[in-house]
Amino acid sequence: MGSCGGGDSGFVDDGGNSGWVSGSYLPSAGFYAQCVAPRSGIDPATGSSYPDVSGTVTDENNFLRSYSNETYLWYSEIVDRDPALYTTPTYFDLLKTNATTASGNPKDKFHFTYPTDEWYQLSQGGISAGYGAEWVLLSATPPRQVVVAYTQPNSPATSPTVMLERGAEVLFVDGVDLVNDNTPAGVDILNAGLFPAGTGETHTFTIRDPGSATTRSITMTSANITQAPVQGVSVIATQTGNVGYLVFNDHIATAEQALIDAVNQLNSSGIVDLVIDLRYNGGGFLDIASEFAYMIAGAAATAGQTFELLQFNSKHPSTNPITGQPLAPIPFHTRTLGFSVPAGQSLPVLNLPRVFVLSGPNTCSASESIINSLRGVDVEVVQIGSTTCGKPYGFYATDNCGTTYFTIQFRGVNDKNFGDYSDGFSPANSVGAGGVPLPGCSVGDDFTHALGDPLEARFAAALNYRENPSCPAASGLAQPGVAKPALGLADGLMHKSPWRENRILPN
Repeated sequence: MGSCGGGDSGFVDDGGNSGWVSGSYLPSAGFYAQCVAPRSGIDPATGSSYPDVSGTVTDENNFLRSYSNETYLWYSEIVDRDPALYTTPTYFDLLKTNATTASGNPKDKFHFTYPTDEWYQLSQGGISAGYGAEWVLLSATPPRQVVVAYTQPNSPATSPTVMLERGAEVLFVDGVDLVNDNTPAGVDILNAGLFPAGTGETHTFTIRDPGSATTRSITMTSANITQAPVQGVSVIATQTGNVGYLVFNDHIATAEQALIDAVNQLNSSGIVDLVIDLRYNGGGFLDIASEFAYMIAGAAATAGQTFELLQFNSKHPSTNPITGQPLAPIPFHTRTLGFSVPAGQSLPVLNLPRVFVLSGPNTCSASESIINSLRGVDVEVVQIGSTTCGKPYGFYATDNCGTTYFTIQFRGVNDKNFGDYSDGFSPANSVGAGGVPLPGCSVGDDFTHALGDPLEARFAAALNYRENPSCPAASGLAQPGVAKPALGLADGLMHKSPWRENRILPN
């Protein structure tokens, strides 16, 4: 992490007695890497030795306090508290606004931390502990309903003895009734089984396969799961030309190669339209979104245009406080950036004037940047599904003493200077209060068909809309984060690690 500047003087840290004076701050750089438990060895993220030196909890909290005052988007709304009175990272949890939006939701829903070694492993390789089954909670309270949204290839969930499919319902976990049990002990068992904390955990599930009237018991052992960020690339032949389809689930480093491969495959099929399934894509690296948006629109539409302009807090109207560089628009990247392909290679393009996006309440952050950036250069975006999560904000991952901190630092706007979609994007015929309206259809999630099946409700609506711009009766959610239990057409919330639901830039 680079040094951070600015801030008023006014207190002196004395290694546990902070000398705290409300509203007075020393530069965060003076507290950086002063750690209760200094690390040794080589930092895999930088290739250099860890900068850590011996420090105190108060030192670590002083870094967080000053860093938040310098870079947090709503720094003036933080209640200043004595850093000597709290543990770390509990203190960080308090360093955010308590304000709410017009809809009553918290203004900052996106404040979190991650162990640095886990963050590095997950962000670079898409590796995390689990089964390879991505659960969706259609109802999180009794009567609960949890189903499989999709699976990762070569994982415990797809092994010959398990073979979970989209739409499979979980009924019992380790003998506990998932649908009805609401005791504290029961809920703890359910959470431990569904979301294992590490590898090597074995749990038993009673599930009902889609379309089946009977149940079966399966046992899965958690393992390190490698995410496949792009799946289901296919081409549908229609009377008006070939339509490409792909599922894009995560803006992780390996997505760079996967998206290039997908676009090359679609180009070879001569598609005239593209359906991007972003319903479960919570975000990740913003630069991956820029690369993909360019691959969709092509050079003519994006040359000299802004993919996204970052706007920081009022202390930094012209300079990026993290990099120290003058603020400049993020372009539509035309070449690889080295995430998983050697940097500098020309990206393939589709040159499409419009794109169909399948969306839901789990479509978030960097995924919304794709939508917003394409609209900014007049590529038509047709939205089929439900209202997106509404996250025009982002941050730089900030490591200090082995914990990586994520605090909202910027807002992103497109080439038309638009970025006001904190209530998400909504298909135009959505019922109830929604987000920014886009052409398209409100369609609930269809767990009775596989993703990419032309009969799956959202994909079918997209194929129909391109031939005849009309919609079925609205069935998708207008307000993100509100689930309804109905398996045929439903919307629920997917449990993903927080970093997979954000807009992130590398330092």
